[in-house]
Amino acid sequence: MGFLGFIKGFSSVYRAKPRIRAYPSSCQHGHCHIQCRTFSHFKDHDDSVLPVLIVGAGPVGLVLSILLTKLGIKCSVLEKSKSFSHHPQAHFINNRSMEVFHKLDGLAEEIQRSQPPVDLWRKFVYCTSLTGPVLGSVDHMQPQDFEKVVSPVCVAHFSQYKLIRLLLKKLEDLNFLICKPEGLNDEPFRGGELLMGHECVKINATGQSVNVTASHLKEGKYTERNITCNILVGTDGAASTIRKLAGIELRGEKDLQKLVSVHFLSRDLGQYLLNERPGMLFFIFNTEAIGVLVAHDLKQGEFVLQMPFYPPQQSLDDFSPETCKQLILKLVGQELSDIDVIDIKPWVMHAEVAEKFVNCDNRIILAGDAAHRFPPAGGFGMNTGIQDAHNLAWKIAAFVKGIAPSSILHTYETERRPIAIFNTALSVQNFRAAMAVPTTLGLDPTVANSVHQTITDGIGSILPSGLQRAVLDGIFTIGRAQLSEFLLNEKNLLGSSRLAKLRHLFEEGKSLQLQFPAEDLGFRYLEGALIPDSDCVAQGPPTGRRRDYIPSSDPGSRLPHMNVRMLSNSFSEAFISTLDLLPGDKVEFLLIIAPLEKSYHLAVAALKVAEEFKVSVKVCILWPTDTVKGAETRSKTALAPWESYIDVAEAKKSSNSFSWWSMCQMTDKGAILVRPDEHIAWRAKSSIDDDPILEMKRVFSAILKV
Repeated sequence: MGFLGFIKGFSSVYRAKPRIRAYPSSCQHGHCHIQCRTFSHFKDHDDSVLPVLIVGAGPVGLVLSILLTKLGIKCSVLEKSKSFSHHPQAHFINNRSMEVFHKLDGLAEEIQRSQPPVDLWRKFVYCTSLTGPVLGSVDHMQPQDFEKVVSPVCVAHFSQYKLIRLLLKKLEDLNFLICKPEGLNDEPFRGGELLMGHECVKINATGQSVNVTASHLKEGKYTERNITCNILVGTDGAASTIRKLAGIELRGEKDLQKLVSVHFLSRDLGQYLLNERPGMLFFIFNTEAIGVLVAHDLKQGEFVLQMPFYPPQQSLDDFSPETCKQLILKLVGQELSDIDVIDIKPWVMHAEVAEKFVNCDNRIILAGDAAHRFPPAGGFGMNTGIQDAHNLAWKIAAFVKGIAPSSILHTYETERRPIAIFNTALSVQNFRAAMAVPTTLGLDPTVANSVHQTITDGIGSILPSGLQRAVLDGIFTIGRAQLSEFLLNEKNLLGSSRLAKLRHLFEEGKSLQLQFPAEDLGFRYLEGALIPDSDCVAQGPPTGRRRDYIPSSDPGSRLPHMNVRMLSNSFSEAFISTLDLLPGDKVEFLLIIAPLEKSYHLAVAALKVAEEFKVSVKVCILWPTDTVKGAETRSKTALAPWESYIDVAEAKKSSNSFSWWSMCQMTDKGAILVRPDEHIAWRAKSSIDDDPILEMKRVFSAILKV
């Protein structure tokens, strides 16, 4: 199915512009009772009403709570689990997410210091066993990935539970309290609390608030607690309670694959792989078992084994710790004495996106896995969620602070939902690429799934369950026989042909990919809190291949990275990224100009209009490397009496490097206005000949929806 066909699978929700419909006075889904009426700016007049309540304390909810707290917005978090999971789960953090973390008081740098050395995880290895013949390997890191030319940070391999520990520490540094049910009183929430063991069971949205009922176990009894908030954000995962209570449906492909995930420790295995064949993922195919091993940390010997799962013929009882140990040994190819199975979980792979991300007059919002469920191929799940939070935080802050009306919140859906649909398609495409390897070896997963479907729902369904299981096992055993060393070798005509096709698959980049720089850094919002250029073209369909990121100043794009040198007296030798010119702790826009007379006039107009709109703007005067003499004096004179500006100079790596304006494919007569989330809101490709005051009023009105 092509890209457009995949997109149409999301039904009527695929439209260039969002569809808003009125909701009835009550909802038939769960306990949700919603009465929607339009409301204006947030008024912080009632201390008993919490500005923002976040449900779900995974990476997305925690990142959102940190971003909001840094922006001065009171929020609290509910988490239904009594403690945080130690299952590694997601582990690849892409460039854009690391840029978000870079702004969270150096979180990206902490991750880079704590993660395994990159040489231990840069490869995917394909083999018949972990100690047997290697069928091929793919190195997913290229020299430019370490040069920090397109980004101030690099990608990372860091288990989710370790990331959560660091995020919790960041919250505690912001004076957040981590609370257990037994330590609570009945006082209203003031913001700054993370409540463990609290499950949302009911939402009632009326007037200007959302009433949330949370259930928790206290002194052996379940107790309900009511919380009133102005904005409710569901970051509660793929099985989101908030999504279900709000009656929001998912669209896309269900049940792509069922799997069992086995979390285990083995320092002996870790040490062997570290010395002999280090990698991040190991795809293992032999006559006794098939699985994918995720090496979360070779030094610590921490792994997760993923194996296909075929219920109802198979049940979770078939994967006892002892059975899993035996399967691990079959995939390893030799004895290990220190295997410690920690956890065994079934899970289902889906490719779905919520039909809406924002509900009920912009007061109930979904983010992360609550809004979209991807195959893990390419690691887009957690990363897309983190970028959801980054897009949403400044908009919530703008609304709560009275800078923008509630309609600014709907631009979150307008911008992020098309990205989620695109990333879903890319993840599915990458998953299909992963399946190309077993298919080349004679084990087409679609055939296996069809056989399973026939036995479950077709002619095989008349057989007793025990016989169904025996038939399924027998067919799979015959299929795996194609992986025998007798067949799969260079001397066998069929085996040699399959191995040659496999090598071609790896060389052409047609197997599972890890990095997608063009999509990671180059995604662009086409409409929303921005003014699109008339000549901008939509992003093409995903290719499933790695493509280089090309810097762009098109509205909706992430601001390109370039190292610049600050020219103030106290920081004359300080180098920072252009992305660091936005503070992260205030709703502030950045206007980038060259030191030209008309551009200074535009900057003064922007500062005047921003004051009228009660929004913060900082002007960045970006000087060429060789013309910085007298920069501060000139800018001070041109912008007086305004002091919200900074002079910086390009820090080109070589004389052959592009200048800033060339990299942005603009002339220095233009200007770029950047949002608090580092995405470009508006640009002028050339100088503004009309009244700059009127132009900036038009710009801020369109962006802030006022």
